[in-house]
Amino acid sequence: MSEAMLVADRLTRHFGGLTANLEVCITLERGKLHALLGPNGAGKTTLISVVCGLINASAGTVRVDGHDIVRDYRAARALIGLVPQELTTDAFETVWNTVSFTRGLFGKPPDPAYLERLLKDLSLWSKKDAKLMMLSGGMKRRVLIAKALSHEPRILFLDEPTAGVDVELRRDMWQLVRRLRDSGVTVILTTHYIEEAEEMADRIGVITRGELILVEDKAALMKKLGGKQLTLQLAAPLAVVPPALARYGLVLGKGGQTLMYRYESEREDEDKGERGGGAIADLLQDLAAAGIAFTDLHTTQRSLEEIFVSLVSERTPENGTIAAEGTR
Repeated sequence: MSEAMLVADRLTRHFGGLTANLEVCITLERGKLHALLGPNGAGKTTLISVVCGLINASAGTVRVDGHDIVRDYRAARALIGLVPQELTTDAFETVWNTVSFTRGLFGKPPDPAYLERLLKDLSLWSKKDAKLMMLSGGMKRRVLIAKALSHEPRILFLDEPTAGVDVELRRDMWQLVRRLRDSGVTVILTTHYIEEAEEMADRIGVITRGELILVEDKAALMKKLGGKQLTLQLAAPLAVVPPALARYGLVLGKGGQTLMYRYESEREDEDKGERGGGAIADLLQDLAAAGIAFTDLHTTQRSLEEIFVSLVSERTPENGTIAAEGTR
């Protein structure tokens, strides 16, 4: 395992007598992109706010590269960049002054060359002298990203960074994020665009009702829970699935033209080891023995979005407990 960049241990947060159900233990590896997925009200932004020192935890500890976020706040916070959901900017300040000030706020010496590269990477260089009040919403979002990166953090939080932004900004931002990750920056992304997480992330975390129910490498998660489906286009329609094939749990498509076989990839691997061919090979042999011919076949895999929905739906509320309003 890579060296840990952030360790959050048994975090809990209360809101006005209510517990936000934030019961989190998590270790984030250095130089990885971690996607944190969860429905609205799950506790994603609450968790980020605690880790970044914006609100205090009711219990538990957070260490950023070994620095406690409470006892050694300045050192810990200087390692963190945060792109919040809200467009919070000083309307009368210029882009250049905003990012320069933020860099100095974290004790970094002036570095015009670095800030110039950063603004160019975000297509903001031509707007460097523009006041923020004159920028579009997408440009303001770029400024927030530039501010978060102005002090060269080693851990970057992106809280719904592409919500409501255009395709060009998404492309520019993901190119920049990939370069940051490759340089050793740890990135934590929350997003409702699960296809982004599936494409970008190295590790996936799922949080619901304040509880982190899963943290796993994306490849391992997709192998474990990314069930597959084999669809066979039949040469002649079937009225019913023959009893000899009942053990496969086949589903007959509309009009009897297709047969669908669902299987888990791990189970198929285990079966292949036991029998040397796997359940699919057995199925094809049994189809031939039953005189059922097919003209085409293809496989599809369960998406990360389908896995996410399944995991969250399984965590039904217990004893009427609800997440505190304001967590997300």
